[in-house]
Amino acid sequence: MNNETLIKNLRNIPDFPIPGIQFKDVSTLFKNPKCMKIMVNEVYDLYKDKGITKVVGIESRGFILGAAAAVKLNAGFVLARKPGKLPAETISESYMKEYGKDTIEIHKDAIDENDVVLIHDDLLATGGSMKAVYNLVQKFHPKKIYINFIIELTGEGLNGRETFDPDTEITTLIKI
Repeated sequence: MNNETLIKNLRNIPDFPIPGIQFKDVSTLFKNPKCMKIMVNEVYDLYKDKGITKVVGIESRGFILGAAAAVKLNAGFVLARKPGKLPAETISESYMKEYGKDTIEIHKDAIDENDVVLIHDDLLATGGSMKAVYNLVQKFHPKKIYINFIIELTGEGLNGRETFDPDTEITTLIKI
């Protein structure tokens, strides 16, 4: 896809959060109504014929476009959050990050075997958090799971796609 308007409006912040990291700040895309419309329409076009019944957004930037896409797809929206943030009974998945272990949770009644699920987040780098959410959603045994990101980082030895089985359907709006 690599829409030029999105690429032009994406902010790069060098040395954040640590020296050597080139942080891709999607907040500049979210604050721009033209960019929001482009992103929502691109996600809709990718998934409008897939029968999506639930969109799972990953805390926290995945909530924004994920919820907007869910509305346009006429699907429900499910929150994937850090421990202790969801009020009802949850199931969880733990995973390793570059600097330690983390856990993600979803409400136990959020998804069922009749759902077709789109999991959305802002950025694919190493793939760790998305893989954890993917594994978590698999525990619900939905009919199908799709994955979408706004940005996929392909340089600097980041091979996030390789975290997933080759038959996992992954789409991104921007590849950098």
